[in-house]
Amino acid sequence: MKGSVNRAPYYFIAPTLILLTIFSLLPIFVALFISFTNMDLVGLADYSNIKFVGLKNYINVLADPIFLKSIGNTLFYVIIGVPLVIVCSLGVALMINFGKARIFKAFRVIFYMPAVTNVVAVAVVWGYMYNTKFGLFNYILESIHLPAVPWLTHPVWAKLSLILLAVWRAIGLNMIIFIAALQGIPKSYYEAAQLDGASNWKQLTSITLPMLRFAIFFVSITTMIGWLQFFEEPFIMTQGKPLDSTTSVALFIYRNGFQLSNFGYAAAGSFVLFFAIIIITLIQFKFQNKDTDL
Repeated sequence: MKGSVNRAPYYFIAPTLILLTIFSLLPIFVALFISFTNMDLVGLADYSNIKFVGLKNYINVLADPIFLKSIGNTLFYVIIGVPLVIVCSLGVALMINFGKARIFKAFRVIFYMPAVTNVVAVAVVWGYMYNTKFGLFNYILESIHLPAVPWLTHPVWAKLSLILLAVWRAIGLNMIIFIAALQGIPKSYYEAAQLDGASNWKQLTSITLPMLRFAIFFVSITTMIGWLQFFEEPFIMTQGKPLDSTTSVALFIYRNGFQLSNFGYAAAGSFVLFFAIIIITLIQFKFQNKDTDL
């Protein structure tokens, strides 16, 4: 019939939209409501104890010294971790893509394995290697006559230790993205540059990196969002110790929500993180659009 709407596509996407609404969108609105209340475990048992407190949770969480410290820790993770992930992933991808030996093909599997390995198992193993007295890392340092390092017991070293583990795990997935982008660059560009006598460094800076700008932007966005939600490594390995020096915002939210049962307070902290991620992402998109226009 002329003018009739084909509803078949809507039937195909309906299950996904329903699941997205139930398990993603609806919980967001529920959490937003909870952030304006004093809900705790008692409130879950008796709804009459739930009271609307307005912006009190947001005011208190923004004045909480532990939350402010967790923000500083998270920024430390982001500022150091994100560039390291991008540089290391890109370096490995370049090595594998332009490497001539067959061993470089095996490196794809070697570097990708940590990304698909259970984070709990990895963190437990690395925790043993970080052990101050019996760990592998200090054993290696002592064998070359260097002093032992307090990997997880010193505030700064603990953060750096978690970053090292997280970077090691993040290289594999981003490496695959960069390899796919590298293989999409026409080889004729490199052939023309070689005919003009361009060095490998000149080809890298004039051809490879400009052609990878969208891949680098994508990796930087996804990596930054992941590091802003940094949780598994500090939760499993340090529980925020020593002296809350490794407590991330996500760990702070978990601790208040599921260990102290302050659901309203934790929900307020989660939305502070939520809006921070949105703002930082929009800023990155703004700068990317300016670079594209140029």
